[in-house]
Amino acid sequence: MSMRFQDLKNARLRLGWGQAEVAERLGVSQTYVHMLEQGKRRLTPELTRRLALVYQMSPVELPITAGFRPSEVDAQWLAESLAKLDYPGFAYLRSRVAKKNPGEVLLIALAQDRLEARLAEALPWLLFRYSEMDVDWLAEQARTHNLQNRLGFVTGLAVRLSKRDATNAHTTAVLTRLESLLDHSRLVHEDAFPRPPKNNAEREWLTVNRPPEAAHWNLLTDLRPEHLQYAG
Repeated sequence: MSMRFQDLKNARLRLGWGQAEVAERLGVSQTYVHMLEQGKRRLTPELTRRLALVYQMSPVELPITAGFRPSEVDAQWLAESLAKLDYPGFAYLRSRVAKKNPGEVLLIALAQDRLEARLAEALPWLLFRYSEMDVDWLAEQARTHNLQNRLGFVTGLAVRLSKRDATNAHTTAVLTRLESLLDHSRLVHEDAFPRPPKNNAEREWLTVNRPPEAAHWNLLTDLRPEHLQYAG
């Protein structure tokens, strides 16, 4: 989702703040805050980020890094980024990284050649927790970076999590739509997630024992819904 000018006043009122208090927190004038709420000042990426943090908005409002491309990162960075997004599995971590849009973190994690199991298990939760992410952007980026099979599989796991509770009907519908978007561009070549098999014996075992969803997405993996500790 992208921040809109009309969201700013609503966010301020939700917190019970006046324009003067917002101005002080942002380090700008009250007049500037008023003009922002009227749509008379441009929302730059840096300003959007500051507003999202000050107004305690959902991380989906944080701007995506300009020219975003999933890069190679270490496991600690991903763990701290997930902790920053309130993933319960890493609640014990003291995160020193800047909070990022969950869609960005998701795609970066999926792009890693090798991903620790504890990190892979967090990704369905991330989709479930932040299902208001821009699914069209996610699908487009996944296709651009050849991640549609990995994202499709993880989205399927998130759908399974969501269906555990009938009150999640809207979330289930959103995630199912993302799964459908990705299915239309499913890649035929075989991939592995969250890491390549160690040897031919493991490859053969995964080929036989992988769940049907993994076979559909041409992935070698044994990750299943029962491995996920957190449903939301």
